[in-house]
Amino acid sequence: MSLHAQDDPELRAAQEARLREVWKPPQGLFLRWTDTNNDRVGVWYTLTAFGFMLFAGVLALIMRTQLAVPDNDLVSANSFNQLFTLHGSMMMFLFAVPMFEAVSILILPQLLGARDLPFPRLSAFGYWSFLLGGVFVAGSIFFNEAPDGGWFMYPPLTTRTDLSGLGADIWMLGLSFIEVSSVAAAVELIVGVLKCRPPGMRLNLMPLYAWYILVVAVMILFAFPPLIAGDLLFEMERLLNWPFFDSSRGGDPLLWQHLFWIFGHPEVYIIFLPSIALFAMLVPTFARRHLLGYPWIVLAAVGTAFLSFGLWVHHMFTTGLPKISLAFFSAASEAVVIPTGVQIFVFIATLWAGRVTWSTPLLYATGSLAIFVIGGLTGVMVAVAPFDWQAHDTYFVVAHLHYVLIGGTLMPLFAGLYYYWPLITGKKLSDRLGRIAFWMLFAGANITFFPMHFSGLEGMPRRVFTYPAELGIGGLNLVSTLGAYLFAAGVAVVCLDLALSPRRRPGARNPWGAGTLEWLEDPADDAHWGVRCVPLISSRYPIWDQKDFVKKVDEGRFFLPDAEEGRRETIITTVLDARPLSVVRLGTPSFKPMLTAVALGGVFILTTFHLYWAALVCAFATLFMVLWWLWTGTAEIPEKECKPIGHGMKLPLYISGAAAPGWWAMFITMMADATAFSGLVFGYYFFWTRHADFPPEGMDAAPGAFWPMVALAVALVSWALTVAARQLNAAGAVGVARAALAAGAAFSAYGVYAGLAGPWLSGMDPEAHVYPAIVWTLAVWTAAHSGVAVIMQGYALARSIAGRMTPKYDADVRNITVYMHFFALTALVTYATIGLFPGVS
Repeated sequence: MSLHAQDDPELRAAQEARLREVWKPPQGLFLRWTDTNNDRVGVWYTLTAFGFMLFAGVLALIMRTQLAVPDNDLVSANSFNQLFTLHGSMMMFLFAVPMFEAVSILILPQLLGARDLPFPRLSAFGYWSFLLGGVFVAGSIFFNEAPDGGWFMYPPLTTRTDLSGLGADIWMLGLSFIEVSSVAAAVELIVGVLKCRPPGMRLNLMPLYAWYILVVAVMILFAFPPLIAGDLLFEMERLLNWPFFDSSRGGDPLLWQHLFWIFGHPEVYIIFLPSIALFAMLVPTFARRHLLGYPWIVLAAVGTAFLSFGLWVHHMFTTGLPKISLAFFSAASEAVVIPTGVQIFVFIATLWAGRVTWSTPLLYATGSLAIFVIGGLTGVMVAVAPFDWQAHDTYFVVAHLHYVLIGGTLMPLFAGLYYYWPLITGKKLSDRLGRIAFWMLFAGANITFFPMHFSGLEGMPRRVFTYPAELGIGGLNLVSTLGAYLFAAGVAVVCLDLALSPRRRPGARNPWGAGTLEWLEDPADDAHWGVRCVPLISSRYPIWDQKDFVKKVDEGRFFLPDAEEGRRETIITTVLDARPLSVVRLGTPSFKPMLTAVALGGVFILTTFHLYWAALVCAFATLFMVLWWLWTGTAEIPEKECKPIGHGMKLPLYISGAAAPGWWAMFITMMADATAFSGLVFGYYFFWTRHADFPPEGMDAAPGAFWPMVALAVALVSWALTVAARQLNAAGAVGVARAALAAGAAFSAYGVYAGLAGPWLSGMDPEAHVYPAIVWTLAVWTAAHSGVAVIMQGYALARSIAGRMTPKYDADVRNITVYMHFFALTALVTYATIGLFPGVS
């Protein structure tokens, strides 16, 4: 299709009609739930996360009412423990992180000028996992079974079943299920940013929102898996009596704190950086100029992410760590102020240099920066170990935490809500109600949390359900409670504004006059395909800088303006310079992601209630659903080699290897898997370095070196056979490649036995001491991965026999080879560790 072809109005109308037909949502309520378009999945995701936020806010109001006066008896101590545990857990796990993922899934395709992100069904699976897990965890409070050990769930109070009830299992297994959805969203967002940018959008031309989302999604890969590893150890202690945190049998409760805060402190920045990303979009819009210091703010975002992983121990200053550790982590905690300050001053400088148009979104943005800076200043205080020793576990820390989270997460989200609502609905929210709500929220936040600094310094500890009048802090607590109700009233005004929105008239397209790509879509046009065509980019603000840009997009004068074959498609580009590589066909509406999430949810939920056989059935159902999903929805051999995308260009409809989004998805998923595995290995060497008697004297049972080395050899042979199968298949030796895959699967199956033989045949009892428990854990983890290798190699073999994988169309074998690389590394580390360090017999 040439550029001149678009001068024909009838051709343009026919193209738009085909696009509209291809991208229209399914009809009927149930079928709409099966739609996997990220535009609609993002809306469901956002509304669900917002609902969880409101529910958690109600729990907070009950707590503040209980603490309004001394010696109050509104709720019992047990109920209060459930309230604050569930409030914190929901705000961190069910609102802050999912909300950023939801908003990103919603606006990132438009912001990148893409029709959709590369794996829309994966986004839908993540949403359904989040919804089911969230309802399971949040609903526990109505049955008096909510977790009550704090949102950090410190052992041994939570690992001992005689001291904690079912709530601890609900927290662990329910939130582990939710963490699966977070990792799924991270995979989607990383591949989307790297591979779905429009032609010409080099890395240095990406919108800053895309940069921030890329940084944060990578952080999720390294922050969430250690918590998943900790959850695994936690539940094995509760369900199997394996003593990872039981000091009487060699365990150590500090291991949980390390694994939790390796996740917990980066998470603060995981939820803060997306809020800064919203500032990076709206500040240039209302300053009417490009953002100053683009390279510096990108480096600052990367620097903040990097430093955030070196701060976790400042949550553990009172646990008796060596002074050298305190000094290092205190210095790192101070150092993170530098990149954070760079980002804030970039926004201030841009506003200073521009022609500011004050608006409701900008009012929220500037107000949130003021609140966040106060929280940052108190953060510098608690980063100093001597001060932290005094303020630790007091309401001073509560005040600091909430200033950071409200200023760095909640208020910026309200700014983004008022900014992007016209993009979603075509209608602006009320400036009058928005400003009223802002001042209520701003005043309420400060009235609530500023007095807590003083009540904390006066000696009020955290997590107490009442306090004596003699402490002299009743007045401060009453003020905080009144402020909480004022803040809640501000949230209610925002909800009222949203409820009144459908009655308002549609507004102008791009009402703020922004310069970035997300404003190309006209919500009033009821277009479900995003942009009319995928544009060519030569500027960071193309609507401002590229002549007649919007008109050319509306007329379909760029790339992929049609849906000739009746398929949902977008363009895949190179990572660095966004050169077009191929056209990828996207997943269509399907109930498979929903059913897969339900089956996987059954594994976690039924395990909570110790219904292990039913959970096993759900595990097999999950495996069946995943294989069905992959067999029918991925690596499809197209009906033709290439298709024209406009301007005389043709792109292939199939690519494999490192250029393909599927290869990247596998690589990123395995990075998350390797990070979780590193958490388990960290546990092994933590015990080894912390305890001189690891393994304890007199314990003869050890895996020895023979069986671990046999298992390692078997794993490496299986890996080599898979690599050989990939090469042989590409060379056209299909029969030999199939034989190599079959042999590789046989070796992987034997690897399951060989991996477990060492601890099994040596009679290691995982309930007796932490040494056999951690050895068994590493062996089971690696044996399970060997079992997954069997499934993957068998899947590729079946695809080849069925004619769905050929020497030319070989994405399946290339993708499983990525898995086998990581599996070989896992086997090497595991078997070298348990066979050679210490305990060789």
